[in-house]
Amino acid sequence: MIFDAPPGQLLTIRNVANLVPPYQPDEAFHGTSAALEFGVRVLEVPQIVVLGHGGCGGVRALLEGAPPTAPEFIGRWMQIAGPARVQAMDAESTEDPQLRCEHEVVKVSLENLLTFPWIAERVAAGRLRLHGAWFAIRTGELMLLEADGSFAPVGATTWAG
Repeated sequence: MIFDAPPGQLLTIRNVANLVPPYQPDEAFHGTSAALEFGVRVLEVPQIVVLGHGGCGGVRALLEGAPPTAPEFIGRWMQIAGPARVQAMDAESTEDPQLRCEHEVVKVSLENLLTFPWIAERVAAGRLRLHGAWFAIRTGELMLLEADGSFAPVGATTWAG
């Protein structure tokens, strides 16, 4: 609904905090990486959007620690976004740390996408574009990551091309 796309137009991958792990081909199970491989190498998607959201529970766990009722996977998963926590907490900003960290998690995921050789190759060749976005569920505001690292409200033509 956010992107006004008909069914079948988007391949959606969802996980805690919409994190993209770094490229790590090994014997472990990698659901997010497998979905990326399918989308990029099989479906040849032309764009990837990493979409964070307001009030993200995964980001809250990154900032405050995993909930005591969920000690097995969430804390380790959120370690992927450790650099986002550092950026959010070290920033000399008046911005809410939760919001700042939500934005920084999107940036970490975009950086991690480029660790996948077949994604980096397509981006370098202009065959794949990466976008960062953030959605405020309460207000319906959609923001896009700009080249300068800030997030700005999306205009009607921002997604063209």
